[in-house]
Amino acid sequence: MLRKLFSILLTGAVALVPAAAQTSTKLTATKASEYGLIYTLPLTAFEVTIAVEKTVRTPGEFYQYARKYLNTDPLLKSSTSWRITEAVVNPVAVADESERYLANFKGGTGTFMMVTDENYPLSVNDEAYDAEITLTPIPKAVKAEPTILQKPVAQQAMTPEMIQSKSLAKRAELAADKIYELRTNRNEIISGQADAMPSDGNAMKLALDQLAAQEEALTAMFLGTVQKSVEVRTYTVYVPDEETDERLVVARLSALDGLVAPEDLSGDPIYISITPVTRGELPVNEKGVTKSFPKGGVAYRIPGEARVRLTFDDRVLADQNFDVAQYGVVFGLDPGLFTNKKSPAYLHFNPLTGAVRELGTVER
Repeated sequence: MLRKLFSILLTGAVALVPAAAQTSTKLTATKASEYGLIYTLPLTAFEVTIAVEKTVRTPGEFYQYARKYLNTDPLLKSSTSWRITEAVVNPVAVADESERYLANFKGGTGTFMMVTDENYPLSVNDEAYDAEITLTPIPKAVKAEPTILQKPVAQQAMTPEMIQSKSLAKRAELAADKIYELRTNRNEIISGQADAMPSDGNAMKLALDQLAAQEEALTAMFLGTVQKSVEVRTYTVYVPDEETDERLVVARLSALDGLVAPEDLSGDPIYISITPVTRGELPVNEKGVTKSFPKGGVAYRIPGEARVRLTFDDRVLADQNFDVAQYGVVFGLDPGLFTNKKSPAYLHFNPLTGAVRELGTVER
């Protein structure tokens, strides 16, 4: 079993791929393999994906004059802030060589098993099985859009006098005059009183949009700008073998740098706790006696269940229950079920836990 207690690995901003998207390999029980198939039952880990919004506030060039000319409070100083907007927890399968098993089948029956690239079992005697797993969609990163002052319209809005003037106070006065001129021009177009009216509706819309963009740019020179973006990172959390009340720091949120490593004390901790809810139990017969593992049997997992909580600053970011392989037990199915020439059985596995999804008879 894994002996890593809540160990963490940063995996970057990646998307989780459903099991159905994985390539699979067909293993056939032949004489060369002594009619045995070796495979690995997966253990459970969790992918924790955290989205944080970055907000950059920048004062305008003329912020000292915003109250005077626009009667509005401006941004007074530059700042950068971060907040968690979304957090998603999804289970993933991880390998452990101690979880390898050998299933023995009767010769001459052509029994086969479909396995993943990691050798996790998908099915027995069913090549068409779709082992899709429904996972919670992860948030997407969003790049920062240019502010209005970073667009060409900001230069277009400036008059030659503003550009040539070396006095900040004078440039602010000229910018304010231009804002009121733009508003007047817009009102005249809307009321139909402009000296040169646009020729049609499309031309009017274009003219009004240009006036609005220039006014927005000049106003931002007084009030400042706010720029937002979203960063996404994904961390892998390994489940402990034994029950523990210990919380793990998945990452930290820094006021200056956003998401930082768990050991970076510049940020406040984002915690995860994984608490067993139920334990998988071996099946019993009608007398309540635990059944024995069948000789050469097809091993499968009877998983347990755990509650996974993600918290930050006393705020619950995620709280879900998941099947967990480590909190379960391994049992087996009689290999004879799959080699019956008249009505061989098929088996569907859960590719994340190795549990039985469906057991039935192959239709001839």
